[in-house]
Amino acid sequence: MKIRLLLITFLIFQGVFAQNFKFGKVSKEELLEKQHPLDSSANAAVLFRDVRTNFEHSQEDGFYIVTNFVERIKIYNKEAFDLANKEINLYIGTGGAKEQIGGLKGYTYYMGEDGKVKEEKLKNSGIFDERASKYRQVKKIVFPNITEGCIIEYKYSIQSPFIDNIDEYRFQEEIPVNNVTMVFKSPEYFNYKTHQKGWLPLRVDRNGVQRTMRYSYRKRRIDNASQINDETVTTDITFTENINKITLENVPAMVEESFSGNIDNYASSIKFELSYTQFPGATIENYSKSWETVSKNIMESPSFGDELSKNKYFKKDIDDLLAGVSGKNEKMMAIFEFVKGKMNWNGYKGYYVDDGVRTAFKNGTGNVAEINLMLTAMFKYAGISANPVLVSTKNNGVPLFATRNGFDYVVAGVEKDNGVILFDATNKQAEASILNPRLLNWQGRIIRKDNSSDWVPLKPGKHAAHNTMINATINPDASVKGTAKNSLSGHYALFYRNKLLKLNETDTQEYLEKNIGETELSNLALQNLDELYQPVKIDYDFESFDRLEEVEGKLYFSPMLYMAVKENPFKLNERNYPIDFEYPFKDRCIISIEIPEGYAVESIPEPISLTLSEGIGHFKYSVTSLGNKVQVSTEFSVNNSLVPPQYYLDLKEFYKLVIEKENEKIVLSKI
Repeated sequence: MKIRLLLITFLIFQGVFAQNFKFGKVSKEELLEKQHPLDSSANAAVLFRDVRTNFEHSQEDGFYIVTNFVERIKIYNKEAFDLANKEINLYIGTGGAKEQIGGLKGYTYYMGEDGKVKEEKLKNSGIFDERASKYRQVKKIVFPNITEGCIIEYKYSIQSPFIDNIDEYRFQEEIPVNNVTMVFKSPEYFNYKTHQKGWLPLRVDRNGVQRTMRYSYRKRRIDNASQINDETVTTDITFTENINKITLENVPAMVEESFSGNIDNYASSIKFELSYTQFPGATIENYSKSWETVSKNIMESPSFGDELSKNKYFKKDIDDLLAGVSGKNEKMMAIFEFVKGKMNWNGYKGYYVDDGVRTAFKNGTGNVAEINLMLTAMFKYAGISANPVLVSTKNNGVPLFATRNGFDYVVAGVEKDNGVILFDATNKQAEASILNPRLLNWQGRIIRKDNSSDWVPLKPGKHAAHNTMINATINPDASVKGTAKNSLSGHYALFYRNKLLKLNETDTQEYLEKNIGETELSNLALQNLDELYQPVKIDYDFESFDRLEEVEGKLYFSPMLYMAVKENPFKLNERNYPIDFEYPFKDRCIISIEIPEGYAVESIPEPISLTLSEGIGHFKYSVTSLGNKVQVSTEFSVNNSLVPPQYYLDLKEFYKLVIEKENEKIVLSKI
């Protein structure tokens, strides 16, 4: 039996490995494969990915890097059709230097009715260019004729002058990766440090080979005193080429579940950081930067520091705004609301301006940097201690080392004795230190004119709070009627403002009824959606038809009614990346239920108090019975917005106990 199992396993692995990794050589076996041999739940798989980077040289540009990328993806079902839409980022430098893409080819492969492999070429109509910002161009690719079971394959090369800013190499995705190879070759003149992330071990094979590079240049020749000519000189240089290679097979998918944040932040990858260069006969030039160096470089940039120092364009408006306002806090909030009201975000991220703060102020529209550098400058003008705070959004990843390229956003930070208050004027529903959750990514970096800098927590110091009061009555027909009053503050309030302000009354009611079973709402009343710094109020009447169960003359029901959590969001046996709740929260609920005439309380759930390790979370639950009423009181809190993966199983068990308790029944028996 063991021999048979080993043989089956061997054959499965043979099926995975026996693939032709040459571009264009897609096999019938690959197309006929109905599911992934090692992960039957996978909607798609990377059959192979090959990324190779090497250095080239020209007289005009000096050294530059060329990266060749090839990838083949199997799409098992329609859930993975979005993988047929690809984006390639191309970066543009401040001096006009930019990355160039070449050799782009793509195909969709499928089985024809005649049982033969068919292919459809990527056409120009499926390739689009989009300017994401002043410093980033996006090449978008849409593959043709996508069907279940098809395979897409594409390749391209990127020529880049940015030898000190090399994109990370990824080895793990949310789908299995059958085979992935990375090769990074660099001349001995360039010394790179490596930074790894993710939980998969990455073994880097390193060696060096002799390489001879031939290049030509123009040289001036003097033939005689009166004759000067230019000639082309061709020469060879020989140097040691350092080679870094990583090859992985059968990389498991990163399984995303609730509270994952940006799961890409935890995918196994490697980043090459230029540490220094040393050319023959020259001294060492260091590239590894301290945060002080990064701060200095950014502050000295015309697209950042110069813009931050401008104030003439807003002086009259701010002088008029602050006339008669004496306190710094009042000035701070008045300026924040003024900028939010005047400026509209154009959707572009980044911490460098595009058109400049003056133009943005005049037009009432700008990118992130223009709006929030303007806000910072206004704070400074009003005598408030403010500085810009660099942020990396969740989609951008977490900065691994001191670098300007690790950030893609900037907010204003006002320094107080007890911390830094953060402001983002691109969000009209924002409050002080209540940032959009997509910005709550580890920490931000506050930078000052004296080139000093510090890490700043982006997570709010206070819990988002949701307080609920419910009064309900059990009717003779076993339905439950009642009224509910909800009060939401902090990030809860921001969420509902962003959501409900876009909906009409009917859509709002449908949204609120979405996850509460057979419960109908009526007399819906909303308060403070437009009143920032006040809790959002959501009141309504409700009627539920599925909350009671009658068995042998007894009534069974959960006193939590429709508020009970039904499903554990944590289902994995293990999790190797953190649990990201985005912000700490505290939910309190008091429910009072009047029992029907002719019944008495036979039993109620026992009280419970649970505390997670390290005070990560807490749950309290109690039910009391008095006369013809029962009352339940609960408090559920999560105090750490980012929970390390070693606490995952504890958290999973914690939620399991919470769900069990909230769904325990009160038993009513006839008198």
